[in-house]
Amino acid sequence: MPSNPNDSADLRALQAGDDRALDRLIARWERPVYAFAWRYLHHDVDAREVAAETFVRLYQQRIRLRPDSNLSAWLFTTAANLCRNLHRWRRRHPAVSLDQTVGEGSAARRSVEAADDCATPDEALVQKETLAALEAAVAALPHELKTVLLLHHYEHLSYREIGAITGCRERGIETRLYRAKRILRESVARFLDQPVGLTT
Repeated sequence: MPSNPNDSADLRALQAGDDRALDRLIARWERPVYAFAWRYLHHDVDAREVAAETFVRLYQQRIRLRPDSNLSAWLFTTAANLCRNLHRWRRRHPAVSLDQTVGEGSAARRSVEAADDCATPDEALVQKETLAALEAAVAALPHELKTVLLLHHYEHLSYREIGAITGCRERGIETRLYRAKRILRESVARFLDQPVGLTT
């Protein structure tokens, strides 16, 4: 998702002390940042915390940012780093929340649920097992592969835009995507008669 043309003006206004500019930036970018964090963490509360912390850091770093900065790249870079750190912390401190909410859910999950209406019970079970395997495989990807995959497949960012976020060259982005998709195909192969719906 490329930067909005209003980002630079709002960043300059924020640097000049207009806190309403932060409200405009949050209104513009909160949902995409939350969606990325949810897909990375699969936890509604954690994703909301990451989104909130991303904008806290934007406010804290507002003076250091150049007005012509690629704000969307900065936001997704910050969110990705926060997700990685929180994911590591959760792995070291596992806990199960009885009141955890799923939030908006993934597009894949919604499409499977919609397909359940037309599927036989056996087909619906296979679809759910496949989706669970795919989500588990995505969750298990290394950070650099997971970040590239989520930004490309769900946020529809170009290799250049992903490179601005990850600090990786476009050829490296292509390689990371290939590796991520290969891992996913291998992880869910036993549930599928055809390759995973992530095309190169």
